[in-house]
Order: sequence, then C-alpha cells, then structure tokens
Amino acid sequence: MPARKSPSNRSFKVADQIQRDLTELIARELKDPRVGMATIQAVEVTPDYAHAKVYFSVLIGDPQETEDALNQAAGFLRNGLFKRLHIHTVPTLHFHFDRTTERAADMNALIAKAVASRSKDE
Repeated sequence: MPARKSPSNRSFKVADQIQRDLTELIARELKDPRVGMATIQAVEVTPDYAHAKVYFSVLIGDPQETEDALNQAAGFLRNGLFKRLHIHTVPTLHFHFDRTTERAADMNALIAKAVASRSKDE
C-alpha cells in the first residue's frame, strides 16, 4: 500500500488564500439573505486543485439553508476567485457545514455535567 502524499506547502497557501478571498466575497458581494452570518472555518484543496471543500459555521441562521445557498452560489464565488487568484485552475467549490464548534460545546456540557455529578458524590 503506497504511503499517502502529504499536502504540499503550495496547497496550504492556495487553500489559505481561497479562505481569505471567499470570506471577503461572501461578506461584500454575495447578496443572498439565506447565507446570514457564515464564517469560513477551513478549506481543503485536492492535489490537482480541481475541487475544494469549504467548511463553514453559522452564527445566526439555519446551517442547512446556508449550505444550500452557498452551494447554489458556488459558481458565482468561483468566478470571483478566478478574478483574484493567479493560479491555472480555480477549484470547484463544495460547501459543508462545520460541526466542530457544536461538538465542542456538547463536550464541554458533558464535562461540566460529569464534574457537577462528581462533586455531589463527594
């Protein structure tokens, strides 16, 4: 089984630039009210730069509705990236709701509950 090649430094730089540019494009140029207050958390680019998974969180609004709106606007956002990025291939964007903060809050609640029940037992 061949070892998986780790992402290159250039790949990280491209992903980082896409994240910054998307944040700006969504805030300034995307007029869809369903997007609400979406924050781009991370971008993962495939080795051939054909696709990018864009992970976002939502402060206010419905995550599924926001995901649908962002995926509908993916072509518009990709076109905006094309004008900003100086790379041969601008990836097709695939938006996914990032549940990391949700999971962290759930874990914190479980830990707090365990600590509270433990102090009652003592």
